[in-house]
Amino acid sequence: MRSPLRRLPHRVRILVDWALTVAVAVGLVLAVKAWVVNPYRIPSSSMEPTLRCARPANGCESSSSDRVLANRLVYRLRDPRRGDIVVFRTPPKALTACGAGGTYVKRLIALPGETWSEHDGTVYIDGKPLKEPYVQDTRRDAEDWPRRRIPAGHYFFMGDNRKYSCDSRKWGAVPRADIVGEVIATYWPPDRIGLD
Repeated sequence: MRSPLRRLPHRVRILVDWALTVAVAVGLVLAVKAWVVNPYRIPSSSMEPTLRCARPANGCESSSSDRVLANRLVYRLRDPRRGDIVVFRTPPKALTACGAGGTYVKRLIALPGETWSEHDGTVYIDGKPLKEPYVQDTRRDAEDWPRRRIPAGHYFFMGDNRKYSCDSRKWGAVPRADIVGEVIATYWPPDRIGLD
């Protein structure tokens, strides 16, 4: 079967070909962004030094904020795991507790059905201390938080920079439906490029 485009003048065929190529490319990029991978910028110091934010914001240590990619597909294939760095939509209470809502990036600490608590900067899961090599001693806080049971279908998040992190301790656990995806890579700035 001959293409109907063959009857068009050569220049018009080239323009149509380019337009279709660009449209398909844009469609693929939008589809990947919507369903597979999406970029995010780190705006606060709550994940320092794992993920950096730009000075002069409070507690930020870098001249530019890290840009990360979140895999939006992974949690359709498996459950979130403790220790994952996750992008999620915050509960409404975060807006009043932290002064900002929207999308956050934090580390997953407690899973559905577990009991979480914190004493003198040490996190306890079901009464046992959690090993957290990603949290530097100087970034722990000295606060005590009472035991909380994580509801079914919910996840408890904390920043690696506990002194400067407004997280689930203040606004509660996040429903599974509000989890966007797992951070899989840092793509900016160039000296920070790498897989997470």
